[in-house]
Amino acid sequence: MTQQREVSPAAARRLAEMGLENFAPYLMNRIMGRYNASISAEMAKLGLTTPQMRSLAVLSVIDGILIRELAVYAVVQQSTLSRALDALHRDGLIRRQTDPDDSRATRVYLTPAGQEAYAKLWPHMEESYNAMFKGIGEEEKTAFVGTLKTMLRNIRKHDF
Repeated sequence: MTQQREVSPAAARRLAEMGLENFAPYLMNRIMGRYNASISAEMAKLGLTTPQMRSLAVLSVIDGILIRELAVYAVVQQSTLSRALDALHRDGLIRRQTDPDDSRATRVYLTPAGQEAYAKLWPHMEESYNAMFKGIGEEEKTAFVGTLKTMLRNIRKHDF
């Protein structure tokens, strides 16, 4: 059973005064929820889950990444990632290889089939990405992405 944290009345008032529509974490969660939902049908056609899709997307940019780093980049808990990678491996979309410098570490690579699956999914990801920025000029988009990068640097726990 999940334990809920009690919110102090003062904190609740502050959020109520601010409003959900002005609370950045709420907005970011809503945006990502809609983004994931918008590509879910295409993921399903390819037999992919969100953690699998995120893994393929990261591997399309950083092939041969260590599993522990993939978990961070894909924003997936290690146990969930392990199951996702098992399925991707079973389906021939990735291969695992022991790191040559550390026999305890494993690197993950896209196979040609994995590259093909990602290539089929990318146009739908790009379409959803572009829909989020509809009516937003390039300068504003660049500034927004810059702000997100700063926010990530402010809170991140890793050097990447």
